Parts: sequence; C-alpha cells; structure tokens
Amino acid sequence: MARGKKGFQWRRWNIVIHRDLGYLCVGLTFVFAISGIAVNHRADWNPNFKITHSTVPLTDLIGVEPGSQAFIDHVLAQLELSEPVRGSFLRSPEEVDIFLEETTITVNLERSEVALETIKGRPILRETNFLHLNESKKWWTYMSDLYAVSLLLLATTGMFMLKGKTGIKGRGAWLTAIGVAIPIAFLLLYF
Repeated sequence: MARGKKGFQWRRWNIVIHRDLGYLCVGLTFVFAISGIAVNHRADWNPNFKITHSTVPLTDLIGVEPGSQAFIDHVLAQLELSEPVRGSFLRSPEEVDIFLEETTITVNLERSEVALETIKGRPILRETNFLHLNESKKWWTYMSDLYAVSLLLLATTGMFMLKGKTGIKGRGAWLTAIGVAIPIAFLLLYF
C-alpha cells in the first residue's frame, strides 16, 4: 500500500515557529525584563542615575569676586575637581551655582560651604531603560512593535505546543485562564 502525501503539519510548524522566534527574542526579552523591573521601582530609586549629595567646607574665599572665573577656579581647586565647567549662575549675592559634566556645585558664601550633587549613569540599566522607554524613537519604534508581535506569536504558539492532558485541552487551559485572570483582577482592583 503506497503512502500518500502528508497534509500540512501545523503542529510541526507551530513548534518550529515557537522555537526559532523564542531564540530571536532572547536579547530583547532580557532588555525589556531588566528595564521593566528597574522602571517598576522608580518611586523608590532613580533607575537611570545614581545621585549623591555631600557638603564640604570652603576656606579662603576673601577677595575673590563671586561667580568670576577666578572664583570658579578657586572652588574647583579646593574640591580637587577637574571636570570641564559647563556654566555658572549667580543665584544671589550669597549663592553661586557651578555646573560641571556630572556635578552641580552650590557655593554658599554665607556659610562658607559647598553642596555637591553628583549624577552618574547606572551602567546597563540606563541603556536598557533608554530602549525600553523608546527614547531613541525612529527605527527602534518598529523594532519594539516587531518584538510585541513576536511575543503575541510566542504566547499563541506556546499554547499549542503540547497535546493531551498537559496541553491546552487539559492543564494548559487552566494555566491560561489564570494567566488571563491576573491582569483582569488587577485592573478591577486598581483602575
């Protein structure tokens, strides 16, 4: 008895699509997952920058005109900072702001002290947040959309990976229902 041609093997193609698309999405999944965790907690900390504050006493400011280049050079020398100066601002006769690349210096002449605020980018988190929040716009928007469509395909093909009692007709149906119910429950609670 001759064997006829097999029909379209949808289960085989489902597995191939799910597997290969899953491999393609690994890098993007890491980017969006790491950034998602960081951004979820932005009320507790700044996910892009580490911000530090400190106060340092200043000496020997007599005879130096506040806000002048000599004043700025004198303050930077006392603080042992060599970052390039981006600008300065005479806030009042008693306060001068000096802006460096990563540091803002507020000189209080009345108290003879300096308040330093240093902002440094958090490695990896800043870059993943840049991508996740689509700050680059342009072509990344299409890449993000393509990734979202890929996740939809992964979820759909994933439901049909297994047969029988562990598949979508058995335990898979219950797990899928729970997975759908979770966001609905949170919407009902908070929206």
